[in-house]
This record gives sequence, C-alpha cells and structure tokens, in this order.
Amino acid sequence: MKKFTLRAIISTAALVALVTIGATATPALAAPAATPVAAGSVGWLRIAHLSPDTKSVDVRVTALMGGASVYDLDSVKYGAVSNYRSMPAGVYTIAMVPAGSKSSTKPMLSASVAVVAGKASTVAAYGLNKKLTLKVFTDDLSTPAAGQSRIRLIQASTRTSSIDVKTTTGISIAENAKSGTATGYAEVAPGPWVLTLTGKNVRSIEPVTLANGSVTTLLVLDTTGGGLAVRPIVDSAAVGTAPVGGVQTGGGFLASTEHGVGTLSTVPTELR
Repeated sequence: MKKFTLRAIISTAALVALVTIGATATPALAAPAATPVAAGSVGWLRIAHLSPDTKSVDVRVTALMGGASVYDLDSVKYGAVSNYRSMPAGVYTIAMVPAGSKSSTKPMLSASVAVVAGKASTVAAYGLNKKLTLKVFTDDLSTPAAGQSRIRLIQASTRTSSIDVKTTTGISIAENAKSGTATGYAEVAPGPWVLTLTGKNVRSIEPVTLANGSVTTLLVLDTTGGGLAVRPIVDSAAVGTAPVGGVQTGGGFLASTEHGVGTLSTVPTELR
C-alpha cells in the first residue's frame, strides 16, 4: 500500500503563482481570540460528523468514571465540526443517537476516547451509515514558523477510496490519500490557494485561504451533486494559547455555549 505524504517543499515561484489566483478564492479565514489554558491539567476534544448518508445526530460526552455528562451537541449535521472543548485529562464515552431521540435510545455509535493533558484530538463519525465508525485524529497545534501556515488533509470522502490533491500550478499536496485517514502536517505560505482533487471518477477544483500563523485542517467531503468539496477548519489561530475553533467561513459548524451545548449554524447546501 502506498503511503501518502503532505508535501512541505514548495518553490517560491509556485507560491507567487498561488497568491495571484486569489480573485477566485474564498474570503480570509477569521482568527478568533484564544484564551491561555494550563496545558498540564487539560486536553482538548472536538466532534465532527463525517458520514454523508447519516442524518443529524445528537452527541453525548460523558466521563467514564461516574458517568457524569460533560457536554451535549444537538442536531449535528453532515459536515459539522464543533469547537474544541477544554476537558480534564481522562477517559470519556462518546455516544451518538439520531437527533431528537429519547435519553433511553440505544446509541448508533459509542466508543471510549482518552483526552491527554496538553493534547488535542478530533473525534469523527465516519463512513457510510451501514458501516459507521468512530475515528480519532490526533491534532498537532504546534506553532508555525514566522510568516507561515500549517496544514493537513483529512480524506473523509466515501465516494472515492483515495485522492490526489494538487495546486492548480501542479504542486502535490497529497498523493493517494486513503479515505478515513489524515496526512501529516506541513508548513506553507499563507494566502489564497486553489486545489485540484482527483479520485476515481471524481474531480473537483476548490479554492481555500490560509491565515498567517494558523493551523488548518482541510476536510475532503462528498457533495450531493456527486463531487467533492474541501472545507478548511481553523484548528489554531494564535501562538502559545489553547486551541481555538468555530469562526469559520461558509457556516455549517458548531458554536459552543457557556453551558457546554453546541448549536448548529446553517450547513452549506452542497453538503445537505
């Protein structure tokens, strides 16, 4: 099996070419303020719904010891990603049920996940409904070099078993990226990018914009029209602070509240 990598070596000339394509790119990603948190006592967790044929779900996160509810997310639609949630290090149970279900409903998906002090993770419902599984991705939020952005790709499309991702100038970002996997991270120049995604019987051209100093996950998702879409998720937008999230372009993501319950903004039409 061919191992895919995220290419970090990009020529200066190619980067200049990328920036000149900015007229077709999406608006710059907003950089929300982050609050310092003691990394020695807590970790961070966020939830994603990446199953294209699974309807909205309610998510319950409970402590494994004692079973106390930590926080809930309601009516989570395909393509939605929550903010990071600061949580004491330990083991938690994540359960998903159809949206609006009674508390006694048997989860369609349930698993235990460890929150590690000082670390961040993305927990995702992934795959087609008949083979729904829970994927845990370790998030690396270390600070980019000055004047750089850091990116990785999560290949969440179920429409194609693998994809290649290149810039429109031919620079390889990911090769043979397998469905349900994440690439490593790479540092690249900030600004507008235009990416070409190619898989078996599918091809899509997607503009994204990377903020200076940010860490961004590029989610590859299925669209209702039979194609692919790239959703940029800002993992971190500040140096030396806790992970941040939730200020995204295009909507379709979760916003946290003081009581730990996520509310869902509008999911883009092409992902419904």
